[in-house]
Amino acid sequence: MEPAASLLSSSSLFSTPIPRLKLAISPPTFLLGKMGEPAQLHCGCSNSTSASSIAAEKEVKLWGGRFQESVTDAVERFTESISFDKALYKHDIMGSRAHATMLANQGLMTDNDRDSILRGLDEIERLIENGEFVWRTDREDVHMNIEAALTDMIGEPAKKLHTARSRNDQVLTDFRLWCRDAIDQTVESIRNVQVALVALGLKNDGLIIPGYTHLQRAQPVLLQHYLLSYVEQLERDIGRLLDCRDRLNFCPLGACALAGTGLPIDRFMTSNALGFTAPMRNSIDAVSDRDFVMELLAANSITAVHLSRLGEDWVLWASEEFGFITPSDSVSTGSSIMPQKKNPDPMELVRGKSARVVGDLMTLLTLCKGLPFAYNRDLQEDKEPVFDSVKTVIGMLEVSAEFARNISFNRERILRALPAGHLDATTLADYLVKKGMPFRTSHDVVGKSVALCVSKNCQLQDLMLEDLKGISPAFEEDVYKFLGIENSVDKFSSYGSTGSACVAEQMDYWVKKLKCGKQSDPFLG
Repeated sequence: MEPAASLLSSSSLFSTPIPRLKLAISPPTFLLGKMGEPAQLHCGCSNSTSASSIAAEKEVKLWGGRFQESVTDAVERFTESISFDKALYKHDIMGSRAHATMLANQGLMTDNDRDSILRGLDEIERLIENGEFVWRTDREDVHMNIEAALTDMIGEPAKKLHTARSRNDQVLTDFRLWCRDAIDQTVESIRNVQVALVALGLKNDGLIIPGYTHLQRAQPVLLQHYLLSYVEQLERDIGRLLDCRDRLNFCPLGACALAGTGLPIDRFMTSNALGFTAPMRNSIDAVSDRDFVMELLAANSITAVHLSRLGEDWVLWASEEFGFITPSDSVSTGSSIMPQKKNPDPMELVRGKSARVVGDLMTLLTLCKGLPFAYNRDLQEDKEPVFDSVKTVIGMLEVSAEFARNISFNRERILRALPAGHLDATTLADYLVKKGMPFRTSHDVVGKSVALCVSKNCQLQDLMLEDLKGISPAFEEDVYKFLGIENSVDKFSSYGSTGSACVAEQMDYWVKKLKCGKQSDPFLG
């Protein structure tokens, strides 16, 4: 049996990696030959045969034995999936390698046939990656394109490859492998954002910002505390993706159309070779299940919503009305008519692109809601939403990390903004509770104190002790240790709170977990 490492080599999802993220889903370069023209497939065809003439010659479908006439051009155009499912080519070849190796091991093909198939698959993979492969619409999908090309190349042995295999279980095997890789790369992208946020916190140690509820001033919080709230959300996103990965990592190969096979195959062998946990137990479920797709899209949607909320904050904070952050020119855009404009467009688009990720999830849920068992051709439509969702989320993650590395917080502007809103009011209520006053009573007392400040156009810390005692005799000289933004933050002490000591512990946890710091993160300076 061929080792799993060789069967699973070169398993990246796409042809052109994004820097740092190892993933790009823009149209792969292998789809076109030189000068943007379709390249010729060298698989036993005459070198003088052009790509256009190959495409023009309709061949008998691999499933065409019982048919007397070809499908119409309109049907062929409408039903083809090669225009998008060629993204699965590497995983399709991986599955075929494992399947051929298993068939030989079970005596369903000779070792010579297996070796011919494996060499042919290697050559097809090389042709694809070098841009020398012709994807033919009349061959419908990635599976038929590769199998037909293999038959053109090596002849009769290729016809044994589809033994004990249907496109139903074949495509699900490919798709699960693709989604598994997509999850791994998305997790890596999320980690990049977490590191960028923690690094941003390290650069702004001790900075206090206004905290908001209902978009109204609420309580003072440390910027690090705010940034770590998104780090925590992203960590849950990783957990959801890894949970999804665990559930999808079961192998449908060998389930065939829906009922399995009477041939003596070894599904555990192919499952192990492809790195799955085990074969799927039920062959009907194996070919009809799309839970893993919906779960992946749901996890992506939640991640997109988290990033959208971060984008909303930073778009607001970059405005003149807030002025809390200044994005660098490298992550900003201008206006075609207003020369003075500097827009935080990347984060606006992060906010906007979350809509299409949620839409991809809605597409799959709607697609699957009324399907009879088991496989239906409707399920061909499951791939494009997944490809789009993964591409979009990884792009959102990449630009969010880039934005975080290229913004500065305007300390003076934030400091001027902090006094407004009586952010230390709740801390003052806690002071009275410590004096033995019931909280509801202290809430009322502090409310009256704030009303007095409003009438005097001052802050709580500006009130004279006589003013405070006029509201409640419980106030004493030590009250001023609880008033003011810095004092207020220092008084927070509950686990997970915005208190300086608490946030320092949280920062230390994440620096160690993410292995980031001034030595390991170049953008910290």
